[in-house]
Amino acid sequence: MDIIPAIEKEILSQPKRIAITMHTNPDADALGASLGLAAFLKKKNHHVSVIAPTNYPEFLDWLPGIADVIIYEKNNQQLSFELIANADIIFCVDFAVLNRINDLAGPVSQAKATKIVIDHHLDTEDFADVMLWNPKATAAAELVYELIEALGETNCIDKSIAECLYVGILTDTVSFKTPNTTPHVHRIVANLLEFEVDVAKINKLVYDSNSLNKLKFLSFILSNRLTVLPDYKTAYIAIKSADAKQFNLNTGDTEGIVNYALSIKGIVLAALIKEKHDRVCISLRSVGDFAVNTFAKEYFHGGGHKNAAGGMSNLSLEETITTFEKLVKHNQDLLKQ
Repeated sequence: MDIIPAIEKEILSQPKRIAITMHTNPDADALGASLGLAAFLKKKNHHVSVIAPTNYPEFLDWLPGIADVIIYEKNNQQLSFELIANADIIFCVDFAVLNRINDLAGPVSQAKATKIVIDHHLDTEDFADVMLWNPKATAAAELVYELIEALGETNCIDKSIAECLYVGILTDTVSFKTPNTTPHVHRIVANLLEFEVDVAKINKLVYDSNSLNKLKFLSFILSNRLTVLPDYKTAYIAIKSADAKQFNLNTGDTEGIVNYALSIKGIVLAALIKEKHDRVCISLRSVGDFAVNTFAKEYFHGGGHKNAAGGMSNLSLEETITTFEKLVKHNQDLLKQ
C-alpha cells in the first residue's frame, strides 16, 4: 500500500503531543502496533501517551513499553480525557469505527486533534482526517511498519519496536496461517527479525504461558460446552459467566478458544458465545467463502474480517444460542461449501 499520499511528513516533522488509542479488549496486534508506533514516535521526540479502553491479556505483559499504557477503566478516566483533549494528533490503531473504544468514542470524536486511523478491518466510519487503511493487510502492525518505511525512518527501528510489530503480525495471521499471509508480509517479518527478535521466546510467551486454571477451564468447556451441528458444518462453544468465575479466569484467557471449534474436521463456521454481566459477546471464525463479518454485522451488531469477526447480543445466553442456531439453519446453503 502506498501510504505517502495519505499522510504528509510535515504532520510529524516537529514534536507534537500524541495520543494513541486502540480498541476495547486489546489483543496482541492492537497492543503491539500501538506500542511499536509509540516507541518510534518517542524516538522522533514526540510526547506520546498510549491509552487502552480496557485491560489487556496477562500473557502480553512482557511487551516493551506496556508498563506505560494507561488503562481507562482502571480509574484513569479523567487522565485519558485530558490527554485526548490536549493532543495535537490522535492515532486510532486497529479500529476504524468509534464504537470499538466505548466511552472514549465521544472524547476522540470531539477532540480538535488531527485524527489518523491505522487499521485493516473492513468496517470504517468517517471521523478521521487521515486513513491509513488497508483491509488486505494482515495486521495493524504491518501498516505501522509500512508507515515507518514510507516516512524513510526504518533506521529508527530497534529490537523493542521489532518485537512489538512482530507479535502483532504473528498473532493476527494465527502464526502465518491466514489466507492473506503474503510474500510481502514475510518480507516485513524477515526485516523485523534482523533486529535480533527472539522468535522462540516470543512464541512461548504468547502461546505456552498458560495458567493451570486456564488449562482446566479449557478441558471443562471442550467436554461440557462444545456443541457440534454437523448437518450445518457449524460448531460453537457457549461459556456461562459462572464458568469464568469457577476457574478464576483472567483477561484474555478465552482468546483463541473459538479456534478449537473451527479445527474440527468439516466445520465451516465456529462461534464462541460468552455470557457477561450485561451482554453476550460472540466471536466468529470461518473457513472458505462464508463471510462472518457480514453475518456479525447483520445479526449481532458487529463486524470484522471475512473469516474472523465478532459481535454482541442483548439477549440472555440461552436466547442468544437459540437465535444463533436458527440463523445457522437459515444460512445453511451458504455453509454447504
